[in-house]
Amino acid sequence: MEFIQEFSSVFFATCRDVLPIIVLILGMQVFVLRQKLRNMKRIVLGFVYVVLGLSLFLAGLEKALFPLGEIMASQLSDPSFLYGINETVTHADWKAYGWVYLFGAMIGFATTIAEPSLIAVAYKANEVSAGTISTWGLRITVAIGVAFGISLGTFRIVSGTPLYLYILAGYVIVIVQTFFAPKSIVALAYDSGGVTTSTVTVPLVAALGLGLADTVPGRNPALDGFGLIAFASLFPIIAVMGYAQLMDWKIKHRNKNNGVQ
Repeated sequence: MEFIQEFSSVFFATCRDVLPIIVLILGMQVFVLRQKLRNMKRIVLGFVYVVLGLSLFLAGLEKALFPLGEIMASQLSDPSFLYGINETVTHADWKAYGWVYLFGAMIGFATTIAEPSLIAVAYKANEVSAGTISTWGLRITVAIGVAFGISLGTFRIVSGTPLYLYILAGYVIVIVQTFFAPKSIVALAYDSGGVTTSTVTVPLVAALGLGLADTVPGRNPALDGFGLIAFASLFPIIAVMGYAQLMDWKIKHRNKNNGVQ
């Protein structure tokens, strides 16, 4: 009964949030394009699926994903697990948090592989490139970038170093890569950074950051808990352009060895 009440609240809130989209689409169709909508039944059914899916997803976030991420972060950063003691620790030794960095990398990789928006972009990239860009190759490359970014982000939280140093250095690398990477991959690389911060990745990563900042001595969740999502969107850009540069270099090197101009 309690779940039905909570889900009803989430459902009506989702309807309220989706309503402006419906009004906009119908308004453009009726008053600007002045044409009837085709397949009205399919469109209505699609909106019903969207509202139900979003409602179930938001309820699942609240009930499972957010608590799971916070619990894992607190358990991995517990002094009894890290140092083998049950005493209060006042200073965090970044070298003792290896399992946290590894868990951050694994959760970043796994959630990115399952990210629906990345799957859609990878499929379209494979389609428009006539198979030159591999669907799985792009997904794995982006996932590796996210894994490294989340791992580095957890290190930042544990060590307490300023966020802006990492972001500035990362975007300097992106700018330099943009001049040297194959032009056909630059736009896709930039988009790959955006699609990683979507429905699956963001909830777990945000919960991980907040839970970690809440349990690491000397860290403030409001100041240190956020920022992991920035890492998740930055490092896939570096990874995709880096992979493209590596492949471009290998092709040129092979052609040079074969005497191809």
